[in-house]
Amino acid sequence: MTGVPVIPGLTGNLPLSHDIADYPEGIVLAVDKPYRWTSADVIRKLKFAAIKHFGKKNLKVGHAGTLDPLATGVLLVCIGNACKRAQELQDHDKEYIARIRFGATTPSYDLEKEVDRRFPFEHITEASVRNALPAFLGEQEQVAPLFSAKSVDGVRAYELARKLYRSGRLSELDETALGTLQRNKINISELELLSFGDSSSPKAPQNDNNASKRINVADTSALGLPEATVRIVCSKGTYIRAFARDLGEALGSGAHLSGLLRSRSGDYRIESALSLQDSLALFQIEQ
Repeated sequence: MTGVPVIPGLTGNLPLSHDIADYPEGIVLAVDKPYRWTSADVIRKLKFAAIKHFGKKNLKVGHAGTLDPLATGVLLVCIGNACKRAQELQDHDKEYIARIRFGATTPSYDLEKEVDRRFPFEHITEASVRNALPAFLGEQEQVAPLFSAKSVDGVRAYELARKLYRSGRLSELDETALGTLQRNKINISELELLSFGDSSSPKAPQNDNNASKRINVADTSALGLPEATVRIVCSKGTYIRAFARDLGEALGSGAHLSGLLRSRSGDYRIESALSLQDSLALFQIEQ
């Protein structure tokens, strides 16, 4: 095992007991979500394993804060009575390590969609990025990206956006959804520029053979765009893709995420998170 599952009262050896009653407070697993897996994909996989393991068809399994498909890192999976704590866990602040590529945008502001616009970037330097970051600290209003889990007339924005994107009618969503996607109050408490350079060498995680085939991954590494790696500590509801968009605009350019890791969710850190394979091993099921 590469980490310890957060299970109240668990002191014995793994795998888990087959009786869910042995975990009256439920089970919280800090899972390192694989690249190109949706949060729902992870929940479906673990829910099937947990139901089979505990022999309880109506077992509740959910997560405490979704992660984008092209992001990796801490996804808190709640099982049984721990689902009652999901909102509490989701309310805690998060830490991310974001790679932000300047000089181009995509409709999703990450690599799920191809580049749609190019911008000047020669003026962007390490110093200019470092100087721009303090303006994003503190409480502020943020508009969610069109490709997000926000609701537009009762439908997830990403569902509408993907449908219209495939049919070449994304501009219709641009015109209607921007007024519907409300500005969220968020708080960014820490920003740290970890590195700055060109993006000629791809750094994306290796694709998982079991990853969703629905999730496209664009390759913008050959464009020679400058890239910053930024550590961000923020409140719940903060969209890091929107932060990348806004940082690009603040620097007189465009930007998109080329990589994202959630390194912490509340008190749960990536160093103690379990891989999906190790999580499934708790239920004596191989990936």
